Amino acid sequence: MAGPALGSAPAKRWRLGLRHLRWIFLPSKKVAVIGGGNTAVEEALYLTHHADHVTLVHRRDTLRAERILQDRLFANPKITVLWDHAVEEVLGTGKPEVVCGLRLRNTKDDSEQTLDVDGVFVAIGHSPNTAPFRETLDCDSEGYIVTTPGSTKTSVSGVFAAGDVQDKKFRQAITAAGTGCMAALEAEHLLAGLS
Repeated sequence: MAGPALGSAPAKRWRLGLRHLRWIFLPSKKVAVIGGGNTAVEEALYLTHHADHVTLVHRRDTLRAERILQDRLFANPKITVLWDHAVEEVLGTGKPEVVCGLRLRNTKDDSEQTLDVDGVFVAIGHSPNTAPFRETLDCDSEGYIVTTPGSTKTSVSGVFAAGDVQDKKFRQAITAAGTGCMAALEAEHLLAGLS
C-alpha cells in the first residue's frame, strides 16, 4: 500500500478521531469508504459534511447495513456506491507520500480501474482480540468469547467477558461500557460470596 490511509478497521474506533480530523477536509476533497456494513455507511454519511464527494466501495452487489442507513445513503447526492469492487492498492504521490487514489478490481470480471480520491477510510471486518484466551475460554467460530445469555460469565468460573470480545452484534462503546459494568457487578457479587 502506497501512502497513508486515513482510516483503519475497525472504523468504529476511529469515529471520534474522524471528528477531530475535520480540518483535513475542504469542500474540494473526494474520499472513499471501503465496506458495506453499518460502520461503512455511517462513515460515508458523516463524511459528506466534510468532503465534496464520498464513494462507498463494496465488494458485493448488496449492503449488509440496516435498511434505514441504506435509505439515507442512497438519498444522499454526495455519495456514489461502487458495487462489486475490491481495493487492490492505495495509491500515493508526493513527499511525504499522500493518498491520491485507489486501484480497484471488479469482483465479477476482474477488470481494473483507478479511482481518484484524497482520502481512504477502511470500515471492513472485525476480529475480536481474544487470541490469548482461546485455549482457556470457550469461544465461537469467529473468536468471540462465549458468555452465558444475560450475563458476562464465561466457561471458566470467576472469569467475565465484556465489550467487543463477546459482543459481535453491536460493538459500540456504550454497549461495551454496559457489559463492563455488568462484569464488575458480577465480579463484586462473586467476591462478596467468597468472604
